[in-house]
Amino acid sequence: MGVALIADAGIISIMSLGQIIRTRRQELHLTLDEVASKTGFSKPYLSTVETGRVMNPPSDNLLRKLESVLDFEAGLLQHIAHVERMPADVRRDYEEMDAQNRRYRRIIKGLIEKKTDTRKIKDIIDTEELDVEQQPARLRPGQLVPVINKVSAGYPTDFDDLGYPVGFAEDYVRCPDMHDPNTFAVRVVGDSMEPRFVEGDIVVFSPAAQVSNGDDCFIRFSQPHETTFKRVFFEADDTVRLQPRNERYPPIMVDGKRINGLYRAVIKYERL
Repeated sequence: MGVALIADAGIISIMSLGQIIRTRRQELHLTLDEVASKTGFSKPYLSTVETGRVMNPPSDNLLRKLESVLDFEAGLLQHIAHVERMPADVRRDYEEMDAQNRRYRRIIKGLIEKKTDTRKIKDIIDTEELDVEQQPARLRPGQLVPVINKVSAGYPTDFDDLGYPVGFAEDYVRCPDMHDPNTFAVRVVGDSMEPRFVEGDIVVFSPAAQVSNGDDCFIRFSQPHETTFKRVFFEADDTVRLQPRNERYPPIMVDGKRINGLYRAVIKYERL
């Protein structure tokens, strides 16, 4: 399973701990034999770590050695491993708090840069020992987003969120840091959004993301309660054109008053 941000600027990958280790090793042109020699751990064991088939999580001792040999920031691999080992509910709480703290840092830094009267804020920073220059780690395990059901990449169809409260489901995917607590994911059914989205892909949608003409969106209708997955174009007289990416399908013209939810796709998971 691979993941890519849907953005014209490029693709950002979110990888498991093993994938992160293997990618860095390959970037440094090191063989498993060389890493095994430098760390004192066997080549077969390191291979199971990289492929995610390891039965026991790698120890902090190994992770510290890998950080040194592979030139990672000290503590980074240990942090990612510790997050991966957390129970899902504990990890979710941690990631939400971590994202909130980073938002606070950005807000405070923005106030300082704008030369606002920050005497009180600076006192708070000094008291709490906040580092407003701190940047999020380049490699992060990502936060959990619930996969709540399937969305039709064909004609509108009934949709059921399975009755789960916001943020909960039976299945989850990891995403880059999302500050929208209502972010959700669905599985694609049908072929009307090919070639960009194919059946079986998991697409993540953010209700907080701004929607513009041409965006790929999850559309929720009222009367009757249906959903679909299409590109959206806002036409005259409050009409919305739902445009499939697959040229074999015609566009659908709907009255904008029928739409009670319009959520932009932000991330696509596809099977490699």
